[in-house]
Amino acid sequence: MQKSKYIDVAEADLRWGLAVSAVGYEEAAPGAPVHVHGHVGGFSDKRNDGAPAEYRLLYVVEGAGTLTNARQEQTRVREGDMIMLLPQQWHSYGPLRETGWKCHWIVFCGPLMDARLEAGLLDADRPVRHIGFSGEAVELFNSAYDTAQKEPPLAQTLLAGIVSHIIGLARVLEHYVAANKTVSHASMVSKARLRMKEALESSLSIQQIAEELGVSYSSFRKLFKIHTGFSPATYQQELKLQRAKELLSTTDMSVKEIAYRLNFDSPDYFSAKFKTKTGRKPSDLRNAD
Repeated sequence: MQKSKYIDVAEADLRWGLAVSAVGYEEAAPGAPVHVHGHVGGFSDKRNDGAPAEYRLLYVVEGAGTLTNARQEQTRVREGDMIMLLPQQWHSYGPLRETGWKCHWIVFCGPLMDARLEAGLLDADRPVRHIGFSGEAVELFNSAYDTAQKEPPLAQTLLAGIVSHIIGLARVLEHYVAANKTVSHASMVSKARLRMKEALESSLSIQQIAEELGVSYSSFRKLFKIHTGFSPATYQQELKLQRAKELLSTTDMSVKEIAYRLNFDSPDYFSAKFKTKTGRKPSDLRNAD
């Protein structure tokens, strides 16, 4: 079973930042003939008619399939995977014959997505994100299809909001799936945060903390960012700057003494980081008090 709805995109729609050109759903039963979708050859950033390049978002809710694009060989996708196909890449995808699949999809374009791509918020090397099964995501795709079918006034405004909601939801769900793989990961990050606070005025490095916890630095950095939203180094620096504010407010220590006490490379480096964070130099805070 397949259903789809194509929608005209006007110039005014693009001024909103994001416009949807098609919405659909495909259901392929196990054993049914497989239909491969996508651009199997190379293609440019712009469609032949001069319209903006299009992004395609797919959500596999049941079964499994394969994806091939310009940057990677054939990859298996499974239930709970969200796939973002970018306009610069040729690609092909479809269900596995032995499993079939149920897959929602939506196609869109606009300067908002182009800006996200240019800012590095969309990873061309990682088109597949596992978010698990989400009833909320399914409802959003269904809502997009119903809106496209009915085409109420300002339908593109509604659809732009739905697409943004799906993308934001996918990021959150991926975070939860990764963070909840094991309770021990959350426990390890909590221990690391406490260790950083305890050793704030020592020379203990992030690498040494990872070693104490029995994990490689690369794994530790990845898990720490999943749970906190910060890299370990950024988190540690935030703690040091908070401690610096306390020392400036409650002691007579000089800026130089505080910088070395908190193991900054130099007083100048400390002052620069402090000003970037607070908008003021350390001496300004001290004088204000």
